[in-house]
Amino acid sequence: MVYYNKLVRDRIPEIMREKGEVPHLEILDDAAYRRELLKKLDEEVAEYKESGETEELADILEVLLALAKAQGVSAEELQSVCNAKRRARGGFSEKIYLVSKE
Repeated sequence: MVYYNKLVRDRIPEIMREKGEVPHLEILDDAAYRRELLKKLDEEVAEYKESGETEELADILEVLLALAKAQGVSAEELQSVCNAKRRARGGFSEKIYLVSKE
């Protein structure tokens, strides 16, 4: 038996069954789900830092959208907050690195 003990994408059990594998699953309560999403975010960020692959960025985005939904925030609301913050404080496109302040 192989142990994973981690949150997986919704279709993973189906994919495993198609391969003849028998997944043992648990459906998480809301608090555990949020904790596991935060762990998954750390995992995906680490994978992106190691690989630099666009696919890992997509995984990070998917986790962020799930976290927002778990907080009762839609993707559209999250994008609206992001846009408002960008208008108020800017984005990161100008590559500004703050060294110090007096």
